[in-house]
Amino acid sequence: MDEHQSAIPTYEGDLHVVAAAHHIVKALGATKNLSHDLRKILIDLDTHLSMITSNIDSKGGRGFFDVEERLKQAERKIVSWESDPVMIWDSGPRKASEYLEAVDEIQTLIDGLRGLSVNENRKQKELLHHAAGVLQMAMSRLEEELVHILVQHRQQFKPKQMSSHSNRKDVVYDESFVSVEDEPAEETSGRNCSSDDSSEYIVDLVHADAIPDIKSIAKVMFTSDYGQEFCEAFIGVQKEALEQYFATLEVGKLTIEDVLKMEWTSMSSEMNKWTWSMKIIFRVYLASEKWLCDLVLGDFGSVNPFCFLEISKSIILCLLNFGEAIAMGPHQPEKLLRLLDMYETLADLLLDIDTLFSEEVGSFVRIAFHELLERLGDSAAAAFKAFGIAISSNRSLYPLPGGGVHPLNKYVMNYIRMFPEYCDTLNLLLKDQDAGAANPVTEPEYGQNVSLSTSCPIACHLRSITSSLESNLQKKSKLYKNEALQHIFLMNNVHYVVQKVKGSELRLFFGDEWIRKHNAKFQQYATNYERATWSSVVSLLKDDNPGSSSMSKSTFKERCKGFSVAFEEVYKSQTSWCIPDPQLREDLRISTSLKVVHAYRTFLGRNPAHIDDKCVKHTAEDVEKLLLDLFEGSPRSLRSSRRW
Repeated sequence: MDEHQSAIPTYEGDLHVVAAAHHIVKALGATKNLSHDLRKILIDLDTHLSMITSNIDSKGGRGFFDVEERLKQAERKIVSWESDPVMIWDSGPRKASEYLEAVDEIQTLIDGLRGLSVNENRKQKELLHHAAGVLQMAMSRLEEELVHILVQHRQQFKPKQMSSHSNRKDVVYDESFVSVEDEPAEETSGRNCSSDDSSEYIVDLVHADAIPDIKSIAKVMFTSDYGQEFCEAFIGVQKEALEQYFATLEVGKLTIEDVLKMEWTSMSSEMNKWTWSMKIIFRVYLASEKWLCDLVLGDFGSVNPFCFLEISKSIILCLLNFGEAIAMGPHQPEKLLRLLDMYETLADLLLDIDTLFSEEVGSFVRIAFHELLERLGDSAAAAFKAFGIAISSNRSLYPLPGGGVHPLNKYVMNYIRMFPEYCDTLNLLLKDQDAGAANPVTEPEYGQNVSLSTSCPIACHLRSITSSLESNLQKKSKLYKNEALQHIFLMNNVHYVVQKVKGSELRLFFGDEWIRKHNAKFQQYATNYERATWSSVVSLLKDDNPGSSSMSKSTFKERCKGFSVAFEEVYKSQTSWCIPDPQLREDLRISTSLKVVHAYRTFLGRNPAHIDDKCVKHTAEDVEKLLLDLFEGSPRSLRSSRRW
């Protein structure tokens, strides 16, 4: 009896204490200018006190009436939007706030019901089941709202880098295409990089005004244990946005098999797209996506890097697959510059990639790109080696008409004049390769004062390449039956090599001594030409009796006729010969004229009495003018000449 009496005041005392606390909380909640967080704390406390009251009431048989009434009020707010086609967040911030408050209320009631110590209470179970159903309905609606906000407020992504395409044209050797034109250096050496490419450039993928709304939805869904549903919706929308943008870059989602089957023109275009799209995707788009994920999911731990990885994974794998396919493909020489572009781009991006995927969940991305960089470097080195082999092994069955600059020469020199742009990379990739393997005579005799630029790996390999080229051109000169034309061919081609070296950054790697020696080479070929062509012609004008005043008329006539026939034969053949460089052509004409015209004028001057139209077919002035027709690449005869 005593125990029963002592329990009654305890029950009544508890009820009075809770009621007093409940009154105080409600009074505080009515205070104006409370912060959102403080108001939320008071609401949660009020709910908890209500639950305690309900628990005490249940012991006294009074039930869960207050809890049920609050659940009904919150449910009405949730259900009212189910039949409304208008999106909640489009209806203004007040409506959105009211909806979130209703969701908070339901979650608070659920937490309170679960925290009660009442066992096997049917009413408690009914209320929990009912509240969970309403909460699930609300979560589904919040998913829809999230997707709508992300899509509605998506920003059009048009960074400056989109215009940074490479201006470089491929230099591909084709034996049948003998009229290869030289490209100006500023066109052929254009790199697909700019100051904008070299730094991170964050853009708003979603309008900044929408971020607080997205975060509020995230907070409610994660608090309600619907974080996975939030992540799935967020990942789905952002992944689709990335893939849509990737499509605008016109980078094909190619399999390794697709890439290996490509023709070179298509492959070159795709390699170029890969190079500049890598910069945009990692340094701009994914950096911006990471920024967005940090804003929205930064408070939710490992969920953040997981979502970022899931959003970007398919595009990353696409870029990786293409790089892998290029690295494992055949090492054709024409791929070298594109491979170097890919290598340098990836090397430049590794720090960005390591930063973006610094967590454990993204470790496979970091590892994959570091391994790809190594394979691209190996492929570039192999392509460089193949380039040298292709030069030394190039064969021609027929001589180039006119003895001009051979297409192989143009191909090689236009190609290697772009190598200085990759100096550091090539020095790194070629440092362990033997430059003299194909041609041991590669080092110039510079003595002790050899600069770093002329002794670095790329310099040694460049001289090896041009040495192989010269050897090949020597062999090609033997295809000409005419000895003089052999010299013209070699003069043209060595002069071309020297001009390409002098007029570009190649000069730093070859050095002035190399240039002086090769200047002397093509000048020697010019001298050899003059000897092979004009020595026999001028010899016809020599006086057998230099001590006498003049030769006999018959001898004079015979010498004049022989000279005219020989000169006309030279004229007929050598007007079809070609010296493409205007200055070189002019210099050789002047040198030839000084020798031939001077000899002819002297010959005529010693025999003035014998000069008449029957003996002298060409005056000295005629010969001088006719020499200007040589080396134009257009065959002429004296009858078709404009001067006759």
